Amino acid sequence: MRVRRVGASALLIECRGGEQVEAWRRELWRRREAGELQVAEIVPGAHTILLDGVDPGLVQELVTWPPPDSISRDQGPLVEVPTVFDGEDLADVARIWNVSGPEAIDLLAGTEFTVAFCGFAPGFAYMRGLGEKFGVPRLDTPRPRVPTGSVGLAGEYCGIYPTASPGGWRLVGRTAKTLFDVREEPPALLGPGTRVRLVPA
Repeated sequence: MRVRRVGASALLIECRGGEQVEAWRRELWRRREAGELQVAEIVPGAHTILLDGVDPGLVQELVTWPPPDSISRDQGPLVEVPTVFDGEDLADVARIWNVSGPEAIDLLAGTEFTVAFCGFAPGFAYMRGLGEKFGVPRLDTPRPRVPTGSVGLAGEYCGIYPTASPGGWRLVGRTAKTLFDVREEPPALLGPGTRVRLVPA
């Protein structure tokens, strides 16, 4: 782990990978809830965590903290997402995985995903769970429009498009579940740490 100052009131924790990011995110949230950490925002990424609104002097304290356990003991909330597995790229994904179409669906439906971080668009959650073994490359040419609710894969991540937008992820299914609503609190259904299951609909 490496900690760097960013601007006047932010710190960036650089981690080895997604598991270490998730471990530190849980630990930082725990310390904030316990009143041990004063911070405005904790923003996880693929390999980093940004702490915004903190005393830059915290950098010296952070490096003395023991590394958090990478094995999750605090389970996040579970959200089940009804999914129709009929994506345009499902056959290609099955071919990349060297399995049949039904086996690919069983693998996706049998995986408990965890939201690692959010980005790209409001409410778009990058979900880990498949692992690098089942990583798939993005499309060579992104689609100009991916429909709302499309379930896609890119690299080791699974994601669901909360709104229609361009995108290069390989589409494996779709859902009618609302993922982002400004009238809700929080607006995004899937936040970091949330567990997600794609339930065949």
